[in-house]
Amino acid sequence: MKKFLIVGLGNIGTEYVNTRHNIGFKILDYFANKESIAFQTLKLGDLAEYKIKGRTLFLLKPNTYMNLSGKAVKYWMDKENISKENVLIITDDLNLPFGSIRLKGKGSDGGHNGLKNIQLLLNTVEYPRFRFGISDAFKKGQQIDYVLGEWDDQEKVKLKERLEVASDIIKSFALAGLNNTMNQFNGK
Repeated sequence: MKKFLIVGLGNIGTEYVNTRHNIGFKILDYFANKESIAFQTLKLGDLAEYKIKGRTLFLLKPNTYMNLSGKAVKYWMDKENISKENVLIITDDLNLPFGSIRLKGKGSDGGHNGLKNIQLLLNTVEYPRFRFGISDAFKKGQQIDYVLGEWDDQEKVKLKERLEVASDIIKSFALAGLNNTMNQFNGK
């Protein structure tokens, strides 16, 4: 059975639930709800298991806070013996317009502290990531407030459709592979 680790980045705590920075958690919660699977609180995060066509997907929401996400990623990769090619990190991206999607097999952390910590602990920049655009519609000096702010009314309306696409991406990554998924979804 082929194993995959799908990691949604975010921060724990009710004050972060509906913030832009928590899109990784939001996507995994949407997927789990849609597929009727539940998260359990285990070591270093909340984990849900989803089986599809001979594959097992471990959905992970690290409870280490964003800046220490790599600790949970590395632990679950090692515990379940999952190669970096079968890991998908879902994160917010200020450099992409709201709701836009960019999948890549490797790359820089782009200034994202969660990715920075993952790269440090995995000792590589070569792992798949799924960046969800949250846009950069903030005034100079307001980045932290914007990222940790809640979705505006227009974003909330469009979010459901974007979460549906994100769910399709997770399945495609496990069933069709990264390259096919990139070809199908990048820029959508």
